Amino acid sequence: MIDFSKKPLFLAPLAGYSDIALRGVVKRFGCDVTTSEMISANALAYNNDKTLHMLKKHDLEKPYIVQIAGSDKENVKKAVEILNKFDFIDGIDLNCGCPVPKAVKQNIGSSLLKDIDLLTKIVDTIKKYSNKKYTSVKIRLGFDEKIPEILAKNIENCGVDYIAIHGRTRNGGYKSKVDYEAILRAKNAVNIPVIANGDISSKNATDVLEQTRADGLMIGRASIGNPWIFYEIKTGKSIDKDTRRYIILCHFDEIMSHYGDKGVAIFRKHLHEYSKSMSDASVFRNEINHTNSASLMIKSIEDFF
Repeated sequence: MIDFSKKPLFLAPLAGYSDIALRGVVKRFGCDVTTSEMISANALAYNNDKTLHMLKKHDLEKPYIVQIAGSDKENVKKAVEILNKFDFIDGIDLNCGCPVPKAVKQNIGSSLLKDIDLLTKIVDTIKKYSNKKYTSVKIRLGFDEKIPEILAKNIENCGVDYIAIHGRTRNGGYKSKVDYEAILRAKNAVNIPVIANGDISSKNATDVLEQTRADGLMIGRASIGNPWIFYEIKTGKSIDKDTRRYIILCHFDEIMSHYGDKGVAIFRKHLHEYSKSMSDASVFRNEINHTNSASLMIKSIEDFF
């Protein structure tokens, strides 16, 4: 389902943003592979209703990857066994890149980069019990030092199908310069597909592919308020004003379909991102912050954009 010869574009898991609505939008406009928001293996293991709700898949999502985070082998096993029940899930991805302190304190996300033995045991657990087509891992270059070759090789030895690599260490957060050469080092160390991630835009996407020799690109924060980035990378064309408005309205429609009346309030954060750097954005944001009607929200979007 994933044709790496065509350098596919992935939507990265984005907490609070890459829900079913955004995933449905980017699938319409050039994204090849979508990934769920990061889902706690512990919460899955205990059948948390909110967590199960996050698993829902959009009709357009194929393939659809679910990303889990966990470091307890028994709970990861239970989580995988629950995911096995959902035929619409095509792959399971292990998060080894989340840098936030809360994740590190729980010994999940990028904290696993400090314990390669535990990391590989968790991947082995997923591989052993999963009935999905794909097993993958998303990593950073390391926790505080760059060890991309060591990480990539150990993960490859677990039998995963591909690796996504964010070109910063955990300590680099989101502000340090992305090291694409380090992603290339990982690529040269393994024989499985490597997906490059980190500060990728429609302007540098081709250069990143050349620098890293990656088999695909994963777009994260650059898609927030800019879901047409996938279309722009694929076509080399910028969208016009009418297309932008159409995509924003499509996103709002997806939000309302999934969340019902709550969608109006939920969509405000997206409109804040869509309106960034536009003239009179502050007036528009103040207007939509006090809008609770879907029809009035649509009118505000049509008038402003």
